[in-house]
Amino acid sequence: MKFRVGQGYDVHQLAEGRKFVLGGVTIEHSVGMVAHSDGDVLIHSVCDALLGAASMRDIGYHFPDTSNEFKNIDSRILLRKTRELLEKEKWIIENIDATICCQRPKLLPHIPAMCQNLAEDLRIDVDAVSVKATTTEKLGFVGREEGVAVFAVAFIRKN
Repeated sequence: MKFRVGQGYDVHQLAEGRKFVLGGVTIEHSVGMVAHSDGDVLIHSVCDALLGAASMRDIGYHFPDTSNEFKNIDSRILLRKTRELLEKEKWIIENIDATICCQRPKLLPHIPAMCQNLAEDLRIDVDAVSVKATTTEKLGFVGREEGVAVFAVAFIRKN
């Protein structure tokens, strides 16, 4: 049996007049993600971790931000398309672990819904999805509330 691990990392700037979406959950906040898509930095990081584990390049290669096809797209669609790409190559997703770095808003109440969305779109058990949130103690661009960063790891196996 062949196993692989992939790492994903993504960052999006914050600005007024944008939606704040993480893991497919829209959270009430004064600012939101600046992006070509809906800016769901959590999903983008998970897609990169999955694609990296399968040696299938990255999210920008498959879903370029220069394409009108992906303008304002719901990132959950990109996550499902990523799962389909892996399935075509006979990869099975075992688990996802992600850490969101965000100063505000408090994310704890929204994490169960994020995990549920990721599990549903990836067709894995919700207990195979871990999403954590942390601040950066007001340090750096995250601490100054200029952006949100996410680190993700994916574990996959060949069917």
